[in-house]
Amino acid sequence: MIVFDLSCPSGHRFEGWFKSSEEYTSQAARGLVSCPECGLTGVTKAPMAPSVGAKGNRQVAGLEKLDAPRGQRKAPITNGKLPPEVGKAMRELPEIQAKALKDSKYVGDSFAEKSRAMHYGEQDAQNIHGEATLNEAKELLDEGIAVSPLPFPVAPPDDLN
Repeated sequence: MIVFDLSCPSGHRFEGWFKSSEEYTSQAARGLVSCPECGLTGVTKAPMAPSVGAKGNRQVAGLEKLDAPRGQRKAPITNGKLPPEVGKAMRELPEIQAKALKDSKYVGDSFAEKSRAMHYGEQDAQNIHGEATLNEAKELLDEGIAVSPLPFPVAPPDDLN
């Protein structure tokens, strides 16, 4: 997969994922690449910074916890035009998540344990975020403990510069 920063004739910038550079060229030529905000075609590649890979001895945090092997995970996707409201919401999601986590404490792998302790009154309630497997999240929900996945990965505070 290759990711391109794209721009529509109205100047809206967005990201597009393609199987290859040739696939982008083919889809764009057929008018299949459109702006998620305004729906215009005629999209072009925008200038973008080069992608620099992580060190080879470093794993991406959290990926090892996903239940499905990396090549078998599936996510909802569309190739149709999205309403402008969807594009706007997608651009606002990072800000919304940042506001939600502003007064939240990162608890890492102990998210399920701490959520249970608060739910059952063993610990004072507070806003927390952390990491859990899909099975742990399902078990929490089955116990009536409200949890929600975050739309974007969160770096542990110790990993930030």
